[in-house]
Amino acid sequence: MLQRIEDLVENFSLFEDWEERYRYLIDLGRELPPMDEALKTDETLVRGCTSRVWMVIGTDGGRLHFVADSDAHIVRGLVALLMAAYQDIPLGEIESVDIDGLFERIGLSQNLSPNRRNGFFAMVEKIRANR
Repeated sequence: MLQRIEDLVENFSLFEDWEERYRYLIDLGRELPPMDEALKTDETLVRGCTSRVWMVIGTDGGRLHFVADSDAHIVRGLVALLMAAYQDIPLGEIESVDIDGLFERIGLSQNLSPNRRNGFFAMVEKIRANR
């Protein structure tokens, strides 16, 4: 997990401006595994997001596993960041993920709208609630 986060930070640092970083974020979202349309229900909708975001969280062998999707390209990229940070980590390590640090190191705190930032952390809270 730590290596995936470091790789993301390094990849984002390769871009000189935020337009390029947004394109990269969108590209990350395009690489998300597809979410079954049947899972996109009111129960799986993440509250607090301006865009529609669906998230189904479970465990497999004591590790966190989730699928998620959004109707917004940038938010799909944010979901991809969360997958890099949290997918398949031991449940006991969820709280130790420095998602605020990742957010800061990539530069999202300065360049993401307050609504998207709130939505991102609503997804984080949903993940943390399932530990």
